[in-house]
Amino acid sequence: MASTDRSILHVDMDSFYASVELRRRPELKGRAVIVGQRGRSVVLTATYEARAFGVTSGMPMARAERLCPAAVVVAPDHREYAVASNHVMAILRQVTPLMEQVSVDEAYLDVTGSTRRLGSPYAIGQAIRAQVRSELALVCSVGIGTSKTVAKIASTRAKPDGLLEVPAGQTVAFMRGLPVSALPGVGGKATQALANFGIRTVADVAATPPGVLRRAVGQAWADHLAALADGNDPRPVSPTRLEKSIGAETTFDHDLPRGRQLDAAVLAMADKAARRMRRAGLACQTVAVKVRTSNFVTSGRSRTLPAPTDLTPILAASARELVESVDLKGLPVRLVGVRLEHLVALDRVVVQPTLDGDSDFDAQRRAQAAGDAVRGRFGAAALRPASLLDDTPGFRT
Repeated sequence: MASTDRSILHVDMDSFYASVELRRRPELKGRAVIVGQRGRSVVLTATYEARAFGVTSGMPMARAERLCPAAVVVAPDHREYAVASNHVMAILRQVTPLMEQVSVDEAYLDVTGSTRRLGSPYAIGQAIRAQVRSELALVCSVGIGTSKTVAKIASTRAKPDGLLEVPAGQTVAFMRGLPVSALPGVGGKATQALANFGIRTVADVAATPPGVLRRAVGQAWADHLAALADGNDPRPVSPTRLEKSIGAETTFDHDLPRGRQLDAAVLAMADKAARRMRRAGLACQTVAVKVRTSNFVTSGRSRTLPAPTDLTPILAASARELVESVDLKGLPVRLVGVRLEHLVALDRVVVQPTLDGDSDFDAQRRAQAAGDAVRGRFGAAALRPASLLDDTPGFRT
């Protein structure tokens, strides 16, 4: 099916975490609210009242509070966000089985085959927004286009609390009117690289000779940008989207020197990432770590394992060894992260059997599954590795 024959919706919740908090704290509506931990952490999200002061997601909390000193800072409640997210995704799955969740608060829907049953794509978008508002008291924005790229850009342009459809016949005109930074994947460096060649809009991309575009951003990106300039994006909506990586990181309240507390933090991050991976029914082949020292220099290391695994002891040991291999130059550590990469479905992992017909892998995994069940019911703090039971200060798990 040609891309111009498709109808793709991109549904994106507006200030999702903040909206969930306002739902249970209605007295904060209309005020500048920032969701995140106070201290040396980053902003998870903020209400539009806070964004008007320049507060953005991922910004250091200290800077956000300087920009908007009157903001109310609310600590995140990820369990509540997960419940709300699951409800939203359940609504979207009622529309079409061709639903691809790409994060906790956004998804693509291919409604090409649903229009006879549910009406036009615009009507479907309206119905989704009404149902989300009615059942969850939350707001979402919807973009509609002939491809994922067009739909996502349209939903961004529709925010907040809006719906924007880009008909097939208007796709090229819509795309050409955008700044080049609006294209997915074009960040600050790419924007500057293109600007150095006088390319500032998508129309400029379309008018630039291929050779010049290649000199600006390289062969692969040049071809990709040229296609996006016409709204061409053949990627299908994939209901069985597999995560590329799963990780966890923390910024310490106080910089930590190499030693027991740093080791405990690495274990906590490996354990957290491994639990997330097991919930998704996955195993990983590669362990990667990120270390940021007090001078804000960030180092990374990675290791490919002999075989995919989801066992926390193996992953934590690898992560610890990788962190130990980083030359800290005598400086304390500000941030540490563990990321599990090259993920595969656990049922595809081949385990070497033992003479008793079982495997050490399976035995350990059953023990971990029991522990995960306890923590799933009573919270993450109900059961932890023994080395973390002393509530080592300086980081949050």
